[in-house]
Amino acid sequence: MTDTPRLPSLSQAMLCFGGNFLMISFGLFAFSISLHILLFCCLLWTCLHGRVLGYSYLQLREMMSQGISNALPAIYIFILIGMVIAAFMRSGTIAALIYHGLDILSPTFFLSAGLLLCSLMSIATGTSWGTAGTLGVVLIGIGATMGVPLPIVAGMVVAGATFGDKLSPMSDTTNLAAMSANTNLNRHIGSMLYTTVPAYVLSLIIFTGIGLRYSSNALPAQEIAQIQSALASQYSLSLLVTLLPLLLMLVLSVKRVAAEISMSASVVCAVTIAIFYQQQAPVDVLNSLWSNTPGQTGVTSLDSLLGRGGITSMSWTLLLSLMALALGGILFTAGFLQALLQGIIARVQRTTSLIATTIGAGIVGNMGMGEAYISIILNCQLFRKAYEKKRLDNAVLSRTVEEGATMSTGLIPWTTAGAFYASTLGVSVLDYAPYAFLNYLNPIVSIGMAALGVGLLRGTAQKHAHT
Repeated sequence: MTDTPRLPSLSQAMLCFGGNFLMISFGLFAFSISLHILLFCCLLWTCLHGRVLGYSYLQLREMMSQGISNALPAIYIFILIGMVIAAFMRSGTIAALIYHGLDILSPTFFLSAGLLLCSLMSIATGTSWGTAGTLGVVLIGIGATMGVPLPIVAGMVVAGATFGDKLSPMSDTTNLAAMSANTNLNRHIGSMLYTTVPAYVLSLIIFTGIGLRYSSNALPAQEIAQIQSALASQYSLSLLVTLLPLLLMLVLSVKRVAAEISMSASVVCAVTIAIFYQQQAPVDVLNSLWSNTPGQTGVTSLDSLLGRGGITSMSWTLLLSLMALALGGILFTAGFLQALLQGIIARVQRTTSLIATTIGAGIVGNMGMGEAYISIILNCQLFRKAYEKKRLDNAVLSRTVEEGATMSTGLIPWTTAGAFYASTLGVSVLDYAPYAFLNYLNPIVSIGMAALGVGLLRGTAQKHAHT
């Protein structure tokens, strides 16, 4: 073992990543092994490579700790979202939205309307997680009552939530990408419109087409009345009162209040409504924030939905994320990811190949590190010179990095986003991923437009930086 750790070669980086990829893919799909155990095996495999490079156990442990530390804000959000969902269930917020939503939405336009609603909320708040954890849960409930398959509904929610998270000026990933690529925020968003809007229109058309297949699923008036009666028997459903927690979170988010504060405030508001307006026992309401219990409407599907939420409901997600982040800490700090990407970048010649490689690097970064933040920063650093060499605007770099990192993070089961969506919406990533059309149409459209030479802003890379 050497005294000074060395950097990994391209071949060793490929071996390390290849081993991890094979373990996860074969273990998950061929043998149905728990993803947590597979990530543990990947940790052992990666640590072995780290030891070969000359790192000590203590150094490797510090890398894992640093990887987790970098994503602590996301871990706080995990815990708070569980409490938000339980509090919204108890306050009648979710029940009221389902009750009144059944009067407004029809199966034919449910998916297209849901996509627009999720997109608007995510743009307004800048958070895809908050959108999925509130409006997404409501749409899952309405979709279930209408007989629309939940994987399709979940895919629609993820697509809409990601759209806003990518384009909102209040989104952390949007600001991070612009800053990391050294470009102006508005120019970054303007650049993304070239590729995101066509992909979004395609997604909207597809969801509308799918919705037509379920036009005959309209619930009979008697069944709608039964569901609404069951909800009304357990909750007071005035929108003026029950929507206050959601509106409070929305207003605070628009005012750029920290997500932790806005979510905590909405939990306090919802708990207050549950106790004083819904007349629920304070002890039961507070305990539900830890572990919620099924509703008592008499309708099984509703009772299961209304029992969602609580901190314990996020435990699977949280533990998976911790292991993925620890793995990402080693892959990033020891230089495996950098060695892999730099070796690939050196071989890229054409502009279309550069765009495709950047998107692919974002996906690989998410798979390796478990979340998009470091992937965005790293890829902006690694690819900047290649884009300057092609005389491409920095906004093209920031846009393409987001199309790889931001759009793919919810499609990978072991990333923080993928695990969060699966836990919150109650649908596995592998089930909803085929229906999150925007998330993979956007990168495809981007590569196609690059091949046609459309939307490639050139020669102004430094002019628009921070102006």
